[in-house]
Amino acid sequence: MVDGHVGFLYLDDQGLPLVAMHWEHRFNRMVRRYNDIFRVQMPNITPHVCRHTYCSNQARAGMNPKTLQYLMGHSEIGVTMNVYTHLGLEDAAAEMARMKVVEEVRQEQEKVSGETRSSEMTQKMFRVI
Repeated sequence: MVDGHVGFLYLDDQGLPLVAMHWEHRFNRMVRRYNDIFRVQMPNITPHVCRHTYCSNQARAGMNPKTLQYLMGHSEIGVTMNVYTHLGLEDAAAEMARMKVVEEVRQEQEKVSGETRSSEMTQKMFRVI
């Protein structure tokens, strides 16, 4: 028990929770062993780098930004989306391809149901599901 908290996932040899310094030491030892073996060198990894990776992966997977903000513990959505989320050109291209498929499915459904809609936006388009 530490400050009234129990149930830590990882403990050290003395039964105390592992802190960032422990993880950074473990990461650096793994990276050092990897770099001794392979020609392409890996940079050092810190627990903070893992936070950035987690945030980017969750955003890429489509997690609701406000949920991600809550999980990251940020008070401002801008910190979550502009500082911790690292998406690039490949992510934008994948999202555009996904949107194209969504539009194709919508058009196919319109053909099947016999409905035709004008290109103007309607209130139904903003219905919350």
